[in-house]
Amino acid sequence: MKKINLIILFIASISSINAQNYDSKINEFSTEVEDKVIEWRRHFHQNPELSNREYKTAKYIAKHLKSLGFEVQEGVAKTGVVAILKGDKPGKVVALRADIDALPVTERNNLSFKSEVKSTYNGKETGVMHACGHDSHTAILMGVAEVLSKMKKDIHGTVKFIFQPAEEGAPKGEEGGAELMVKEGVLENPKVDAIFGLHIGAGNNVGTISYKPGGIMAASQSYEINVNGKQSHGSRPWHGVDPIVTSVQIINGLQTIISRESELTKEGAVITVGMINAGIRSNIIPEKAKIVGTIRTLDYDMQNFINKRMKEMVPAIAKAHRATATIEIEKGYPITYNDEKLTSKMLPTLQRIAKKENVLEIDAITGAEDFSFYQQKVPGLYFFLGGKSINVKPEDAAGHHTPDFMLDESGFLLGVRTLTALTLDFLSN
Repeated sequence: MKKINLIILFIASISSINAQNYDSKINEFSTEVEDKVIEWRRHFHQNPELSNREYKTAKYIAKHLKSLGFEVQEGVAKTGVVAILKGDKPGKVVALRADIDALPVTERNNLSFKSEVKSTYNGKETGVMHACGHDSHTAILMGVAEVLSKMKKDIHGTVKFIFQPAEEGAPKGEEGGAELMVKEGVLENPKVDAIFGLHIGAGNNVGTISYKPGGIMAASQSYEINVNGKQSHGSRPWHGVDPIVTSVQIINGLQTIISRESELTKEGAVITVGMINAGIRSNIIPEKAKIVGTIRTLDYDMQNFINKRMKEMVPAIAKAHRATATIEIEKGYPITYNDEKLTSKMLPTLQRIAKKENVLEIDAITGAEDFSFYQQKVPGLYFFLGGKSINVKPEDAAGHHTPDFMLDESGFLLGVRTLTALTLDFLSN
């Protein structure tokens, strides 16, 4: 027994020495690449592209990865880029992922690198903006790639860099995102043993990391309800069947599924209506109405129950108002689920790099991430990197997906250091 304990202590001491050696190099090389990361981020911010249309973004990424001598594959899942770095020592395979697409949002900031890009989305003219921080994710991972390229002799195994398009969802009628990447075999050849990813948090203080074992982000589904009534003059509603009034009752009914039928002490759940379209004139009761929204769940049994009740309730409420209605619910994104064993194993790395007091365990949030598709196949850890200046009050920080979205670029360095350390520690152990 004493011999076994001595061996364990010896291995632990060697691991500690290795970590210290890694950390000095990580700090040195990350600091050297910090200005580049900021420059890359500003380039992407000024030149954003929508989902499945990230052509120039992909070329820019691929050029950098090729300059590092990596094996680079382009056109993965339409516009994705995948690169392979083989370490000098044998070992497992770890994947690192960044999302590269922007949003149909018109920027309102006055940054020197503000986006002026215009495009068409769902048939409407719109500005295009990195309003969720994917520009920073991409730049950080490019920085990690450069740091690890200088530490090839320290790598026990292989690193796969995944630059993924269409995290925000592929255009209607198209495949895309993590689901398509998995379908095209991005986790194979070589087979990935674990995957890490981060998301910048505009409301989280710079210098902090937030994580949660298990479900950290919700499953997300979109739904569409089409209500059919009977058109009539607005002055004589009794001659028609009003799809707008029917829609209002359907919307109210959907909320009771959450407030009166869902076991919210188990997990949170949300049904939101994001759009309702009907009518063309003040004195015409239209024939049709459309309701579009999202469902967020953190438990698959609750998701199944909510889906079932929506499909039962929508036509029933419509029938009670002499109308008819159909509902379609898409499969959507799974729950972003952090493997408990992997999270426990890598927590000391997070605490070592960011300092223990800056690593915060959080409650699950109802935002969604298609990183979850990778986690369905291999153990994964997804965490949040602080991106809010400490001088900005949380209530004053503009939210994600808004025109005023803003990041403190001083937080990017921690992102580079953390992903690099996670990679080396996982492969070394």
